[in-house]
Amino acid sequence: MQAANTSVLEGLGLLASYFGFSKVVGQLFGALLLSPRPLNLDEMMEHLGISKASVSMNLRSLEHMGIVHEVWIKDDRRKYYRPESDFWRIMTNVLSSRELRDVNQALRVLRDNAESIQNAMPKMDSDERKLADFYINRLDQLQDFFGLAKLVLTSIIEQAQNQPDVNDFKRLDFE
Repeated sequence: MQAANTSVLEGLGLLASYFGFSKVVGQLFGALLLSPRPLNLDEMMEHLGISKASVSMNLRSLEHMGIVHEVWIKDDRRKYYRPESDFWRIMTNVLSSRELRDVNQALRVLRDNAESIQNAMPKMDSDERKLADFYINRLDQLQDFFGLAKLVLTSIIEQAQNQPDVNDFKRLDFE
């Protein structure tokens, strides 16, 4: 059991790192997920061998994303936590709170820069206009790409809110 626990915690830590979160975020989620009861900060600190400050800071990130919830334990003043066990809700929370926000920000930056270049073109000489046209073309391509990414993310979020059975998926069609 200990080997499986260690392996899962390490794997979730690596997975969290891959997606741009700290390794500790993945390990904390894993520790809570594999615990049959809520854990307090001291228990997580001891289990993972990390500082209380690191546990506290990373738990706040998990709470903010809706991946971990604080729970009350009768006759105990310490804070206890449990994981969100609805994986569709986790995916929806992460995609909508971080990924979709970042894609929307990229689209705004691209649109604003294309508009700035377009507005400045009348004051440009012939060579600058050629370069500006090239930039605008590339920015349009990036906007198309991020527009598709936004469509995919919103489609996933909408489908996940219905909490489908993953065994029902055989293919996805986009229109």
